[in-house]
Amino acid sequence: MRVIGGKYKRLHIKTIDGQSTRPTTDKVKENIFNSLQDIEGLGLDLFAGSGGLGIEGLSRGLSKVVFIDGNFKATKIIKENLNALHIPDTQFEVYKNDAIRALKALNKRDIKFDYIFLDPPYKKELINRSLEKIEVFDLLNVNGTIICEFDKSEKIDTGKFEVLKKYEYGLTHVMLLTKGENND
Repeated sequence: MRVIGGKYKRLHIKTIDGQSTRPTTDKVKENIFNSLQDIEGLGLDLFAGSGGLGIEGLSRGLSKVVFIDGNFKATKIIKENLNALHIPDTQFEVYKNDAIRALKALNKRDIKFDYIFLDPPYKKELINRSLEKIEVFDLLNVNGTIICEFDKSEKIDTGKFEVLKKYEYGLTHVMLLTKGENND
C-alpha cells in the first residue's frame, strides 16, 4: 500500500498480514481525498488498521491525527509506518482501544475533529454505533466531515448528519457526512 498524494506521495506503508484488516484500496482512497479537496485541522482514524487513511490525511494537510484500533498488531504497524515516514510525534497519537470506549475517552478530553475516518470491519453495525456516539458526544466540528467506508449490503443510519456525497465501488460504498451549522 502507498500514500497517494501530498508530501508523502508514493511512499509505501506496511499493512497487517492476514485477514484481520482490509486496507482501503488506492483507487477508493484517491477518490475520497480528491473529493475532500484541501484539508486541514484535526483528524480521527477510528478502526485505523495500518493507518492508511489517517496517514493520507497527514500527507495532504491535517495537522494531527488520532489513530485508534483494537488490534495490538495494527497499532504496532501504525507506529512503524509513522516512524518510517518521519512524521513528528506532535502530529499523531496512537491508541489500542475499542472504538466505542475510545470515543467516550475522547469526549472526556473535550476534543472536536474536522475529519473522522470510519472504515470498520464490514457487516458488524460498527459505523451506525460509531455515528451515534460521535453525535451524542459532539465530536465533530461544525462543517467537519465524516468519511464512512462500508459494504454495499449495510444500511447506514446517518442520524442528524447530512449526506454530502455517496460513491459506489463494487461491493464497497463510501459516504461523506457533515454536521451543518443547524445540527448543533
